[in-house]
Amino acid sequence: MQVFQGARGGLIKAWIDGVAVEDQARKQLDNIAAMPFIHKHLAIMPDVHWGMGATIGSVIPTKGAIIPAAVGVDLGCGMMAIRTTLKAADLPDNLSGLRTAIEQRIPHGRTDNGGRNDRGAWGEVPEAQTEVFKGLSGELQNIVDKHPKISQSASRAHNHLGTLGTGNHFVEVCLDENDAVWIMLHSGSRGIGNRIGSYFIERAKHEMKCWYISLPDEDLAYLPEGSDLFGDYMGAVSWAQRFARANRELMMTAALEALSVSVPKRFTCDCEAVNCHHNYVAHERHFGSDVLVTRKGAVRITPETLGIIPGSMGAKSFIVRGIDGQPAAEALCSCSHGAGRAMSRSEAKRRFTLEDHALATAGVECRKDSEVIDETPAAYKDIDAVMKAQADHVEIVHTLKQVVCVKG
Repeated sequence: MQVFQGARGGLIKAWIDGVAVEDQARKQLDNIAAMPFIHKHLAIMPDVHWGMGATIGSVIPTKGAIIPAAVGVDLGCGMMAIRTTLKAADLPDNLSGLRTAIEQRIPHGRTDNGGRNDRGAWGEVPEAQTEVFKGLSGELQNIVDKHPKISQSASRAHNHLGTLGTGNHFVEVCLDENDAVWIMLHSGSRGIGNRIGSYFIERAKHEMKCWYISLPDEDLAYLPEGSDLFGDYMGAVSWAQRFARANRELMMTAALEALSVSVPKRFTCDCEAVNCHHNYVAHERHFGSDVLVTRKGAVRITPETLGIIPGSMGAKSFIVRGIDGQPAAEALCSCSHGAGRAMSRSEAKRRFTLEDHALATAGVECRKDSEVIDETPAAYKDIDAVMKAQADHVEIVHTLKQVVCVKG
């Protein structure tokens, strides 16, 4: 762990030994750490890289205010993993049929500019999704009633429940160190979460202008605790996090169904599912105080709480738990949410070829076309270096290697 004062005076504790941090991200860390409502220090995970409002890989404890852009727009984005009783030998030799079965059951990607013919949303929503949405729709309507500008995305939320999305979201079939078969997936609150996040970010910026508050970065605009907007925002974020969790659970059910029709052998799931957010805000207690903790690209772990740290396409992933002790306390019971990008998407597309990508994902049944070059493993940091940098408070429980990867 490295401990240092930011250029603007805030205290930063960072698990970055052996991993690169770009200058743009360091400047952003300085700005965040100096905000007057940061509690004790900013905790930085080894997958840290520049993000909108706050660096991805940041754990931000605050008292009396919240920064909507630090929470981000992929509200409740996170991971889910389940181990099955299947072994590697039970899988078919050709895994393309399994990948197709997953793709047929989980809408993914985005077309028609997100409109009526978008292949990444349900045309006719399945009954299971409709039943789950009934439990979410009333509170969503209350949010829309107070903030009508969210309404257009809210009208599509039903069609997005149980869908994957785009970018770095994925569904994978993995093998662990004992050749057990796992399903692992990554997604969030889809279009409605994005709209809620974007809307409140703009409202926070407007509030700063109304109060003549000058900030080093306008994306650090905040909402003071006790204000109407603060309460509305926290309620909306809480709803989006529940939507995201339900979204992952529905996709997991679909992926397990795809596995069951692709593998002749009957199986069960023999361990508790891991379902964890890594873009969210929560009320927690640290250093003797009740605080709001924003994890932007970070996972909460304790000795009793499992987390998931995925690698990139073709790289290892990990099921982890926390190690009790001072490093864990200083990290605010947090770990990285993945490897972290080593370069921008545009830079990855300029630098790598289809041949590079095919070689890096050899042995994985996945897309190997130009549209996923920005997700190729070399566009991310070395996952082994990331794990080594946080080894003082993160214990590896299982090591996973994907054999099938479905991307949006």
